[in-house]
Amino acid sequence: MSTVEDVDLGRRRFLTATATVVGGVGVAFAAVPFLKSWSPSERAQAAGAPVEADISKLEEGAMMTVEWRGKPVWLLKRSKKMLDDLPTLQDQLLDPNSQMASQQPKYAQNAQRSIKAEVLVLIGICTHLGCSPTFRPDVAPADLGPDWKGGFFCPCHGSRFDLAGRVYKGVPAPSNLEVPSYRFLSDSRVLIGVDPEAA
Repeated sequence: MSTVEDVDLGRRRFLTATATVVGGVGVAFAAVPFLKSWSPSERAQAAGAPVEADISKLEEGAMMTVEWRGKPVWLLKRSKKMLDDLPTLQDQLLDPNSQMASQQPKYAQNAQRSIKAEVLVLIGICTHLGCSPTFRPDVAPADLGPDWKGGFFCPCHGSRFDLAGRVYKGVPAPSNLEVPSYRFLSDSRVLIGVDPEAA
C-alpha cells in the first residue's frame, strides 16, 4: 500500500517532467523566429545572394539564362569554331583586350573573357541604355552582314557584341558586356556572384 509521501513524490516528478517539456517547447518556439532573424530575408537574398546554375545539359553552341540580382545572366557553351573566330575580330572591336577593369573580374581579363574558354558567363544587359541584346549565333545573316561571326545584337539601338561580349566599334554601346563574379563548383555547376578565391 502506498503512502501519501509516495503519491506526492510521483506527482511531483510528473509535474516537473511536464513543466520541463512544456518549457522546452516554449523556448523552441521563441528561439526559431529569433534565429531566423539572423539570416537574410528572401528579398535580400534575391538582391545579391549567389545563384547556382547547372550547365550539364547545355549543348555546344547553346545558351541558357539565369537571374542574379534582378539581371539576366547568360551562360554560353562555346564551340571550338566560336573560340577560333574570336582572335579574327580584334581590329573590329572597340576594346578587344578588355582594358576597362569594371567590365570583368581580373581572372576573366583574357582573350575569351572567361575562367574556362568554352563557358562564357555574361550579364545580358547592353552597356548603352540597358536593353537586353539577343543571342545571334548565326554566321553572316542577311541583316547583320557577311562579316558577322556570331554574337549578341541589341535591337534597341543596334549595338553589337562578339561571342566574348566585346563591343564592336561604331555602335552606341560604350563598353563590353559585363562579366559577373563567378566560380565553378564542378564541371557542370557554376556559382554566380562569388569569386573563385571565396571557395
